[in-house]
Amino acid sequence: MNTTTIINWVLWVIIIIWGIYELIQYFRRRRAAKVLTQEEFSKNLRKVQLIDVREKDEYNAGHILGARSLPYTALKQRMGEIRKDQPVYLYDQKQALSARAALKLRNAGYENIYILKGGYNDWTGKIKRKAR
Repeated sequence: MNTTTIINWVLWVIIIIWGIYELIQYFRRRRAAKVLTQEEFSKNLRKVQLIDVREKDEYNAGHILGARSLPYTALKQRMGEIRKDQPVYLYDQKQALSARAALKLRNAGYENIYILKGGYNDWTGKIKRKAR
């Protein structure tokens, strides 16, 4: 075997391992929370902890009425602000950050975690914008 063949094999092994890792993470994120349609999500908004995991400037530009800002980047430090005895409703711009946040919360012992299908982009309910 020459050097080029060995390098190709090593690269393929790395790509396969990375693919398997990403697949495992994908399924872990899917199991961490239940994805709700907009109708299901909006039913109990007054009885849940509604959390926007986008960054503060995105939150200020517009957010679901009643949501509080807890950016994903600060979730680990501020997780204590979220009660474990109440359902947690998460959303972000599309849905990717919410899935990651849900996995972090699930790993920290939270159980009733829900994500808005399609995220804020697809939200047609009431919103609020911060005055500048």
